[in-house]
Amino acid sequence: MPMGHTATEQAGSGGLTATEHRLANGLRVVLSEDHLTPVAAVCLWYDVGSRHEVKGRTGLAHLFEHLMFQGSAQVKGNGHFELVQGAGGSLNGTTSFERTNYFETMPTHQVELALWLEADRMGSLLTALDEESLENQRDVVKNERRQRYDNVPYGTAFERLVGMAYPEGHPYHHTPIGSMADLDAASLEDAREFFRTYYAPNNAVLAIVGDIDPEQTLAWIEKYFGTIPSHDGKRPPRDGTLPEVIGGQLREVVEEEVPARALMAAYRLPHDGTREADAADLALTVLGGGESSRLHNRLVRRDRTAVAAGFGLLRLSGAPSLGWLDVKTSGGVEVPDIEAAVDEELARFAEEGPTPEEMERAQAQLEREWLDRLATVGGRADELCRFAVLFGDPQLALTAVERVLQVTAEEVRAVAQARLRPDNRAVLVYEPLQGAEQAEAEADAVTDTDNDAAADDNDAEGESAQ
Repeated sequence: MPMGHTATEQAGSGGLTATEHRLANGLRVVLSEDHLTPVAAVCLWYDVGSRHEVKGRTGLAHLFEHLMFQGSAQVKGNGHFELVQGAGGSLNGTTSFERTNYFETMPTHQVELALWLEADRMGSLLTALDEESLENQRDVVKNERRQRYDNVPYGTAFERLVGMAYPEGHPYHHTPIGSMADLDAASLEDAREFFRTYYAPNNAVLAIVGDIDPEQTLAWIEKYFGTIPSHDGKRPPRDGTLPEVIGGQLREVVEEEVPARALMAAYRLPHDGTREADAADLALTVLGGGESSRLHNRLVRRDRTAVAAGFGLLRLSGAPSLGWLDVKTSGGVEVPDIEAAVDEELARFAEEGPTPEEMERAQAQLEREWLDRLATVGGRADELCRFAVLFGDPQLALTAVERVLQVTAEEVRAVAQARLRPDNRAVLVYEPLQGAEQAEAEADAVTDTDNDAAADDNDAEGESAQ
């Protein structure tokens, strides 16, 4: 049996605890009991994402995530989905810059099935991986790119801004979806080598959260995962170090068939896992986190120059995090007017900082988001895996909010002054093609059916298997 230790209840954890264990082959295991409902989540994080890819083979991590659902030694074809859903569970997988994860939420009595399924594909996927499954999922991913990026309004905005904020050759220069050319270039041997390199127990963290018997669960984990050999051939990701500020404003204007002009920008912000990153998160929450934020109040409510204004943080641990500004204009408003108002608000915030009321509201908002993540067994399992893979300690997930609540208003002001500057941003301006706005207005007047706006589905956290 694997050995482990039980975490003591920590201040700020809300009574939640987790135990950590490690198998002889290096697999890290985190268990968290919660008998409130008769369900449990199984979450498996592999320490591999798009930052591990090399030039000419972008998108391979995401492509391989799809291949993991194409069968293994004991589970043929679409059997993974069929078995989990047939047992009353749900499942999926996602890929990001820094990790790939797979997860199931199951009725308590079906946890063993989920563990067996994950172990079977970790240990035997190569026996089922062939040209047919590769071609099938290559086409699926290419179609996903068309639907989510290439053929929707503003669809390539995130990809463009990432490419500007992280220069050519940087491991975060490309997004997890990859390029069409690189997807076409991926060979079966590329996929097999990728699996052999990264899909090993000593490169993974397995978290099980919910209505479980820890002793029985550990016995199942040892039974199904314990014989899978470790692998020591993993190449570390390339260095993601960059200057704290870009050093000059980068700018691109895109003319496309979009419903309105838009101003988007990406700012380099502190690495995740630091107090400065928490301060930056609070700053962006005050400035653009919801309808009570400064930018929404200024641009949407007061000036009525925008229909939407948001500012959020993409936390990254291996490179500077990314502050994402997104403003959609209203009517015939020009982007320079919007940009001037944004800069005015940012400059005032950098000078004055947040008010006590804004600090209290922002901290409460981030605390609620943390509670929402830990309230579900799936969300808690994912957070435990995240802190284990990226920061080496899953226990940090249970007290993350305490660190946010300790940040001061002066720290928030300081990070805004240091980072939310014109010389530290990549700017993307969308201009509708000539006549596009008029044509849309005429169509709306005739049909009056445009009540459901298309959603921009740029998932900054990653690409999913379904």
